[in-house]
Amino acid sequence: MTAVRMDQLGELRPQLTASLIAAQRAVRPLPLDVCGQVSRVSGTTIEAEGLIAPIGAQCAIAALASQSCIEADVIGFSDQKLILMPYGGTAGLGPGDRVHVTARQSLGRLSNALVGRVIDGFGNPLDRAEPVPYERQAHLDGIPINPMERPPINSVLDTGIKAINTALTIGRGQRIGLMAGSGVGKSMLLGMLTRHTAADVVVIGMIGERGREVQDFIQNILGAEGMARAVVIAAPANSSPVARLKAAKLAHLVSEDFRDQGRHVLLLLDSLTRVAHAQREIGLAMGEPPTSKGYPPSVFSLFPQLIERPGVGRGGHGSITSFYTVLAEGDDRNDPIVDICRASLDGQIMLSRQLADAAHYPAIDLSGSISRVANSLLEPRRVLQAQRLRRLWSLYREKEDFIQVGAYDANTNAELDQAIKLHPKIVKFLQQNDEEGFTLRDSWRLLQELLGESA
Repeated sequence: MTAVRMDQLGELRPQLTASLIAAQRAVRPLPLDVCGQVSRVSGTTIEAEGLIAPIGAQCAIAALASQSCIEADVIGFSDQKLILMPYGGTAGLGPGDRVHVTARQSLGRLSNALVGRVIDGFGNPLDRAEPVPYERQAHLDGIPINPMERPPINSVLDTGIKAINTALTIGRGQRIGLMAGSGVGKSMLLGMLTRHTAADVVVIGMIGERGREVQDFIQNILGAEGMARAVVIAAPANSSPVARLKAAKLAHLVSEDFRDQGRHVLLLLDSLTRVAHAQREIGLAMGEPPTSKGYPPSVFSLFPQLIERPGVGRGGHGSITSFYTVLAEGDDRNDPIVDICRASLDGQIMLSRQLADAAHYPAIDLSGSISRVANSLLEPRRVLQAQRLRRLWSLYREKEDFIQVGAYDANTNAELDQAIKLHPKIVKFLQQNDEEGFTLRDSWRLLQELLGESA
């Protein structure tokens, strides 16, 4: 029996369901590796026997009682039984329901027509528009680039945000984490990056967020201007763990496809923590032992696989600059997910609840933020200016309590005196309206004026 391609599954689902149910009713012996049957359902997993398929294969289950077709992925096996996890729920399944392999590997569909569209993790449109005319497909895990074929980051990316352009200069192909608790302006900062960053294509993965936030982000934060060059891939919180994980991988695959065409891509994934939660659900369902804060080992092996996919393309052909939002639960900056991201990424931008509560947006705290490639991208004069800005900001924040209560005596520390004098100007420089965009040239000019230096 010939495997069914994913782009045919939607239109063939009624026929596939009918044929599988007819075969089940006939109780004819079916060849091994073609069709199996459900033997057990436990929680969110399904066990199937009489079938051979590799991990990552996609299956369709004909539910006889409910007359429906349930799609699932092979996530593991035990003895001679496959362990499946459905894309939706398990309601309607019964013992003996037939299982058919539709694809032996997880493939993602690709097309240049994705720009301006909103799709789910399977490539199905969510924007109620016409079906996407897909042109090609590739494995969701992508093809790793030999590290010796990947050039270093050597060009500056203009983000349109003064604080990032100067104090946290980003390079094309860099991977950055946006670390913050909930409700401190991550979505607003992502919207600013989408509208103002100098990129050819913007790929936005919205993984595990509230369903209402998808449309709100697109209409109120992204806007028509941002959506004109964006691809949005959404898997809300009510999606299955498999669907959320597929959406994250598809966002990377779409980015890689545009990069391989020589384009400069901005990848925004919100959030990497929700991806970790999806993998945790899959790992625990498979019986993996929980380790740090309940996360199984597969979570920590998944992160490098995703994080290493962006970067400068082979031979300098195109680039993917990625921003991953990381939810610091309870504002804990030592959370295991925050910690592994801080160690694996090329820098992080810390968002402060204290600044957000003071209506300081974007709420970027320079004290804990760093760009690990900035010094290699900037000329020495720019490096010194950025370091001076960070030093004056951190010095004031460190002594802020003493300053506010009047316990600091002026002229005790010349550098601190300067930090106090320039603090209002620094705050104004770091703040930025979400509709404003500042070029690299303007950002550095304003910083020079703040520091009292000539151009």
